[in-house]
Amino acid sequence: MTESDWSRVKDQEPEPAFEFPVKSPCVSVCALNREDICEGCFRSGTEISQWGRLSNAEKKQVLARCRERAVEMKRVWWTD
Repeated sequence: MTESDWSRVKDQEPEPAFEFPVKSPCVSVCALNREDICEGCFRSGTEISQWGRLSNAEKKQVLARCRERAVEMKRVWWTD
C-alpha cells in the first residue's frame, strides 16, 4: 500500500468479513415530488437509482438522510 493509498483509508472503519446487505426502504409508493424526493421512502431520485451500487455504509448514510427528510416533511414526529 502506497502512502497515498494509506491516507485515503487510514480513518475508515475496516469492512467486516461478512455483513448482511442493508435493506431498501422502498414501500412501493413510488412518486417523486417537486423536490425530487420519493413520497414513500424519502430517497432522492439519484439515491434510488444508485442504491444497488452503494456500500452498506453509504446505504446507512442515505437512510439517515431519509429519516431527516421524513421529519422535515412532517411525515413522522419522532427521532431516534
